[in-house]
Amino acid sequence: MERKQGFFSALKEEVVRGLSPGRSRARGASPVSGLIRRRKNHQVSQSEAVIARSGSLRPVEALSPLMEGPDPDGGDSKMEGGWGHWMKGQLARAPSVSSSAYKHSDLRLLLGVMGAPLAPLHVTTIEPVPHLSIKDTPIETSSAQYILQQYLAASGGQRLQNSIQNAYAMGKVKMVASEIETASKVIKTRSSAKSTESGGFVLWQMNPDMWYVELALGGSKVHAGCNGRLVWRHTPWLGAHAAKGPVRPLRRALQGLDPKTTASMFINARCIGEKTINGEECFILKLCADPQTLKARSEGPAEIIRHVLFGYFSQKTGLLIHLEDSHLTRIQNNGGDAVYWETTINSFLDDYRPIEGVMIAHSGHSVVTLFRFGEQAMSHTKTRMEEAWTIEEVAFNVPGLSMDCFIPPAELRYGSFNDACELPQSERVKSAVVAAAYRAKVAALEKSRECHQINNVILKMDV
Repeated sequence: MERKQGFFSALKEEVVRGLSPGRSRARGASPVSGLIRRRKNHQVSQSEAVIARSGSLRPVEALSPLMEGPDPDGGDSKMEGGWGHWMKGQLARAPSVSSSAYKHSDLRLLLGVMGAPLAPLHVTTIEPVPHLSIKDTPIETSSAQYILQQYLAASGGQRLQNSIQNAYAMGKVKMVASEIETASKVIKTRSSAKSTESGGFVLWQMNPDMWYVELALGGSKVHAGCNGRLVWRHTPWLGAHAAKGPVRPLRRALQGLDPKTTASMFINARCIGEKTINGEECFILKLCADPQTLKARSEGPAEIIRHVLFGYFSQKTGLLIHLEDSHLTRIQNNGGDAVYWETTINSFLDDYRPIEGVMIAHSGHSVVTLFRFGEQAMSHTKTRMEEAWTIEEVAFNVPGLSMDCFIPPAELRYGSFNDACELPQSERVKSAVVAAAYRAKVAALEKSRECHQINNVILKMDV
């Protein structure tokens, strides 16, 4: 792998010099001041486009595949501060978005559905994986526990996994909306090479239950994170939103990047059988989100009916080679028939290689199907999207990474998002209208109850 001018290269240079980000921060000026000094020497073209951002007009920054960290060209040699300040700076600033990005609904759909999906359930890596238990345990559950023990052993061992306090991964992605099917016709992408969007992502994780991901694709950027108590996401079209329901891991981390979280996710799973995946015999573990979690994730007219996760573990190597999850959302239109959206993501993991003793999947691809049905007979639509990714760099126990790197953005609106937020725009508008009507009814009902209570009090006082 050729040497890349990015954050990880800068990190390795810092380590070679014996400087941790914490020590760098204590020595002098912040990276922001160095960035300002560099920008004073940089002449900005008058023809540079501007976009509205936070109520002001600012020049559009040229978006590289992904800016992993401090300026790769070295910039000001006296610039100090390191990764904590850079991460907070990334969280604080809005993503650079070209005006043409808003014209591509396919790109918006790709990023919305595949940019930063979450796992079905809350898990914590602090709790150890339970020991294999056979007594008074159903055979499906005890079999699943045995498979997970084999998976952890094949991934490097539980002792090694427990020694990891934080992790970093950087990779490249390609996404395409390959097919759209309606009741009357099927539209396929003919020139897939031209319609494929390429980009990159960076993922940070830290115990307990903290993560941050940033994905740039086709001139747009989506970033999301969790500080252990709150999950949030920022997209150019929705802004920053807090997630509904309990704290959940990032699904991308389950795709061969975090064996410990993956094992914790399937602790309460059941072994439901065997299946051959790409010529390899696998055990199938099934996990369903509980009703309390589904209810907590639902909001107004958008109800999450089910969310199921399947893990396919190789009988030969013990590793996870296929991940499938499907969730069904029901949206009740005001005075009309309900509309159902079923999102299914099939991910195939490949090219496992050891990094510091931990087996990491260095490539894979996902096939996503977004199926809409309901309202009228023969009015369904099905959209098929695909993603291929490769992992370029991975590191564990990165020095200087702290909780400050996972602080939510300042502009975060606590108006929450749920799984219906990333549906196509027309459906979101309907859902928003219905949600507004729903909230108005609730407010009117609460007001009538308050008035009733006040009248009761007055009546009792008069008596």
